[in-house]
Amino acid sequence: MSDAAVPEAEPSTPSSSGKASAQDGKGAQQHAAAKPKPMAAKTKAILGAAVLLLAVGGIGYWLYSRQFEETDDAQIDGNISNLSTRVSGTVKAVNVEENAPVKLGQILVELDPTDLEVALLQAKASVAQAQLQAEDPSVSIAQSANKASLSNASADVTTAAAGISGAKNDVLQIQAQLEQAQANDKNAQLTRQRADALLADKAMAQAEYDSRIAAAQASTANVMALRQALASAKDRVTQSEARLGAARSKAVEVEANGPRQVETRKASVVFRQGALDLAEAQMKEAENHVAYAKITAPINGIVGRKSVNVGDRVAPGQQLLAIAQVDALWVTANFRETQLRRIKVGDKAEVHVDSLGLDLSGSVESIAGATGSRFSVLPPENASGNYVKVVQRLPVRIKIDPNQQGTDRLRPGMSVEPKVTVR
Repeated sequence: MSDAAVPEAEPSTPSSSGKASAQDGKGAQQHAAAKPKPMAAKTKAILGAAVLLLAVGGIGYWLYSRQFEETDDAQIDGNISNLSTRVSGTVKAVNVEENAPVKLGQILVELDPTDLEVALLQAKASVAQAQLQAEDPSVSIAQSANKASLSNASADVTTAAAGISGAKNDVLQIQAQLEQAQANDKNAQLTRQRADALLADKAMAQAEYDSRIAAAQASTANVMALRQALASAKDRVTQSEARLGAARSKAVEVEANGPRQVETRKASVVFRQGALDLAEAQMKEAENHVAYAKITAPINGIVGRKSVNVGDRVAPGQQLLAIAQVDALWVTANFRETQLRRIKVGDKAEVHVDSLGLDLSGSVESIAGATGSRFSVLPPENASGNYVKVVQRLPVRIKIDPNQQGTDRLRPGMSVEPKVTVR
């Protein structure tokens, strides 16, 4: 390379000596060494330009990369519904296969409903029996009987009071008659005594004397009769007062016990109504159990983890299959905590799906309330043992924009690389 840089020597003339030629050649070599090499300067220029270009490119890439935050610790997420039976029974039919798409409400598994239908018939019979018992009109009958008894008791009290008043009037009337009879008897007795004197003096005929004696005796008998009638009237007053007391006691008893009897009947009706409500609830439960014999899809999705076959005996809570809801997916990106300084809800994001070679657009929907380690089964306890600082990651939920080509091929668990545009 140094030889190519040396200029050619001029041709020597015939008159030149050998010594002169040697001296001229040595001088030419010194002159050539004193000049700068053109090729070395060009190489330095290229290296300088390359370094400058790399520096500009590095600065440009650094400025560009500051507009984004990205991670490869991310995956597609979605809701997975684990279906189980709510009643015991024997599997009669399985209408889906693994990885098959299903629609909302589609019947997936059917159980033999024979035992459940028998239980439903028993519940309906219990309801019919409870209805007959609950429709007992005893309350209305008791209320009517209570009103009638109270009315009769009031009438008895009124009658007894009227009887007392009548008996007392009879006593007063008989007393007046007795007083008049006693006065008449006194007069009759005096007339008899005069008749005795006249008869002794033979001044009165025997017939007239006998008449006066009979009148006196009749008057005495009338007084005796009126005295007995007065005693009877007084006894009737006493009896009437006793009847009045009994009627009042009965009225008080009817008035006190009547409402209690009605309340007792009402309590009986409430009890029977409760029995009816219980029977109806049991019937509703039996109807639900019959409906539960058909297990339907709660969402649109794809079947996975099918673990049920015809003839299996299943119990409540036993998992039969799972359905992945593939029409409502999102991205869970686990960013380092140092990357979240500028990430905010609503920031635009681009998601690259590794398995499909597909780029999708989306936006940051939410940021987790704690780091992923805090949600683990056994979170770390930094207060014990040796502490080593580890950069933590927080899950960030990225919503995938709808109506994009290729989203129907996404599945939960696919690896993706999201890139969030930050401001």
